[in-house]
Amino acid sequence: MAPSSSVVAKIKVQLKLSVSRLRMVQQKDTAIAKQQRRAMAQLLEQGKEESARIRVENIIHSDITTELLEILELYCELLLARTGLLEAKECDPGLEEAVKSIIYAAPRTDIKELQTVRQLLVEKYGKEFALTAVENSDGKVAERVVRKLRVDPPETALVQAYLEEIARTYGVAWPKREQVREEEEDDSDEPGEGLAVKVLKAPLATEELSKATPPRDLGPRSPVSVAPPSPSTDNLNPKIRLPRPPELKPGARMTGLKKTAATDARTDGKVEEPVGSKGLVGGKIPDVDELAKRFAGLKR
Repeated sequence: MAPSSSVVAKIKVQLKLSVSRLRMVQQKDTAIAKQQRRAMAQLLEQGKEESARIRVENIIHSDITTELLEILELYCELLLARTGLLEAKECDPGLEEAVKSIIYAAPRTDIKELQTVRQLLVEKYGKEFALTAVENSDGKVAERVVRKLRVDPPETALVQAYLEEIARTYGVAWPKREQVREEEEDDSDEPGEGLAVKVLKAPLATEELSKATPPRDLGPRSPVSVAPPSPSTDNLNPKIRLPRPPELKPGARMTGLKKTAATDARTDGKVEEPVGSKGLVGGKIPDVDELAKRFAGLKR
């Protein structure tokens, strides 16, 4: 038997090759399945329902195989992530399901790299371990892997669901019976003889048109736009809050000038009036003595 470290190194290489190979096969099968679905839609459109029901089983089988390959790809990635546990002599419980599922399912696939991984795992853990995995006597193989590998004909309900989904995807009116029944019900609701006349809607009045709001995209757009915040668990209904304009407060100099003016007004006992507010009584010009008195009052 080869040393454990060399076997683990080989397993690691083959696992990487298996992952890439499994992805390629899944992409290829998905592309083929799309072509087959398009062909099924054409058969349904032509009314060949029996032929479509037989051929759709191939699509169902292809989808099941693709799902199986996806599961095996996940198991290969799991073994790659836990390569250190493969160094042990006995299979670790955290790897047992993945290892036994690969040993169980690899012979039923066409992936050569995966079959090589199976051989290396059998060499690593022994024939008794492999026999237990093949027979699934301890039930450690994943149930979904066992279910995907069963060779049972698909159920009638599953076939019907596939056909309905294909018809809906490609816009085919199927099943025909339901469509005819709906048309008959629509015809029975309409009045008797004569051709059906479509009722035209009245044109909108001028007042309603004037009330209509113009589209938002009309006119030049602002260069600045604010994106609304996305909802979160803390704030389910976020709102945009714009900053308010700053409040203007008078400075210390302006406050001092106001206090000085108030003090002067209190000492004089009256508020000074502008020069031109009085003196022009009856439109006459004040004399020299009156002007001298006003200048003296201003000097105080």
